[in-house]
Amino acid sequence: MSDQPHRSRKPGKPYRRPQKDPVRILAFEALRAVDERDAYANLVLPPLLRKAREKEGPDKFDGRDAALATELVYGTLRRQGTYDAVISACVDRPLREVDPPVLDVLSLGVHQLLGTRIPSHAAVSASVELARVVLGDGRAKFVNAVLRKVAAHDLDEWLEKVAPPYDDDPEDHLAVVHSHPRWVVSALWDSLGGGRAGIEELLAADNERPEVTLVARPGRATTEELLREEASVAGRWSPYAVRLTEGGEPGAIDAVRDGRAGVQDEGSQLVALALANAPLDGSDALWLDGCAGPGGKAALLAALAAERGAALLASEKQPHRAGLVAKALAGNPGPYQVIAADGTRPPWRPGSFDRVLMDVPCTGLGALRRRPEARWRRRPEDLDGFGPLQRGLLRTALESVRVGGVVGYATCSPHLAETRAVVSDILKQYPEAELIDARPLLPGVPELGDGPDIQLWPHLHGTDAMYLALIKKTG
Repeated sequence: MSDQPHRSRKPGKPYRRPQKDPVRILAFEALRAVDERDAYANLVLPPLLRKAREKEGPDKFDGRDAALATELVYGTLRRQGTYDAVISACVDRPLREVDPPVLDVLSLGVHQLLGTRIPSHAAVSASVELARVVLGDGRAKFVNAVLRKVAAHDLDEWLEKVAPPYDDDPEDHLAVVHSHPRWVVSALWDSLGGGRAGIEELLAADNERPEVTLVARPGRATTEELLREEASVAGRWSPYAVRLTEGGEPGAIDAVRDGRAGVQDEGSQLVALALANAPLDGSDALWLDGCAGPGGKAALLAALAAERGAALLASEKQPHRAGLVAKALAGNPGPYQVIAADGTRPPWRPGSFDRVLMDVPCTGLGALRRRPEARWRRRPEDLDGFGPLQRGLLRTALESVRVGGVVGYATCSPHLAETRAVVSDILKQYPEAELIDARPLLPGVPELGDGPDIQLWPHLHGTDAMYLALIKKTG
């Protein structure tokens, strides 16, 4: 794979077949899958990378090629809003009238020009060559013309041209500069409580590539074992976390391959730890994870429960996700059970559990670093669909826990409509339940807010934006 430009065709020169670049073809195929099938890049990319390695061979498609393909896909998706604004300034028609495959090639080219260190001439040439392969010569000329206009300015100069001044329209300015939909900017700003510095830092953090974080499942693996891996450092907050500072392939690590460790964001680990350490009255023998898929929190909870002689019931509505939970828990040192059940119509008796976790389905706005396409896929009206489900699941949790027990309501979204609004509404219906302060349960973790609930942030904690409220059933 080379980023060197191809020589232009001279008059009278025989037709030259377009040169196939496996890295950029792979990146284009991934973007098409995201657009056409509503796929997620983190699920589409690994099989495409494996296929490319098998087809091209390790000498023609190596680790550097895989890294470049990954950067092209994720970088293009993260900065899509900014790049759309730039492309709009360089074409003579609305973007909706540009064929989606052409727009994907253009976006890949713009990312190479404005978001990487690839030389401009190489970025344009490689993108035009890609267009010739996947679009044909006619549309390749259009790609060439647009990208040459883009190449006339760097990113800062383009932002000066396409983003409205902050003083005129703060939300639209931030939306263009930091590549988030305006409604998401507004929602995140509300959750932060105002101030320009915080929202700029958060939006910028959403556009950073997150480190891979591992969890050493207690009783099965240790952080010391994981820290023997190359380019690994201890987690910031969780005693079970290890970060891979240079990416790395988790599947190549013995403990991960064996299921003794897993890939799990540190924010997710902290939610499980806080629930496990929350004070309760009476017995501590039976725990419930009521929305257990795909199994990361359930595996950590089951291991923590086993250390105390407690058992975990992991329930997941979707059978295929329940299968993932079972795989994550296989080999747990203590008793556990995995079932496929609807958490809003539970098969267990009320008051059965000492500790209950409900990590509810949500918009996923807290994990935009990992799933950048979600910011473009979600709509404000999605909140209306999730709200009743979130409230129903929290009701189930409160009915499932015994008096003196503790419920953890968690969500990977900082949107107030999915966090405090849900908790406030349900507590009004349950006077026999009260919030407890979750902050002391995460010792050493700074800037947890005014409490009693917890909101983690990418820019403050290096985690996904996980939310947790702990509720004790008092009567």
